[in-house]
Amino acid sequence: MKGMLVIISGPSGSGKGTVVQKLDPERNYALSISVTTRLPRESEVEGRDYFFRTPERFARMREENELLEHAVYCGHYYGTPRYYVEEQIEKGKAVVLEIEVNGALQVREKFQETVLIFLMPPTLEELSRRLIQRNTEEAGVIEDRLRRAREEIKLVEKYDYLVINDKVDDAVNCINTIVEAEFLKPPRNRDAILHFKGQ
Repeated sequence: MKGMLVIISGPSGSGKGTVVQKLDPERNYALSISVTTRLPRESEVEGRDYFFRTPERFARMREENELLEHAVYCGHYYGTPRYYVEEQIEKGKAVVLEIEVNGALQVREKFQETVLIFLMPPTLEELSRRLIQRNTEEAGVIEDRLRRAREEIKLVEKYDYLVINDKVDDAVNCINTIVEAEFLKPPRNRDAILHFKGQ
């Protein structure tokens, strides 16, 4: 079975990280880890949450074509390592990338079969509450993130699926259903079809 790229995007505070971490690895998922130039938060671990790199090292990775995509978000660079993604797709995995909108659209240009899922909180008020409750950024940064969220939501129609993250388990179940359905599409099952035809 052919693997695929599954991109989950959404505003900061929409719960992307929480939802992605609850995806069951027994379901053929492979979680990609992004590179970023921002400093780690208190609970974040190098190589588990992100690869934390200096702006200079990030620039070299970009120049040497080591990144599948890259983007600037709230003053920091983020990117997806190319090798890991391509390796996991060859193994038939659903490679999950948790990246922002511009990066997602860059990847879609290179991999037309990429599945784009937009994760959104039920309301902007709830998004604001989550950002404040997270207590990891100053008020000015939170305002920047809310402003950015309004811009991102305008691009939701470029995505294949919209998942409202009101309850985390419900959002995870929606994503599982989407991925299971995508794996059943004929283009991802060419070998089985050819075998059935006797070719």
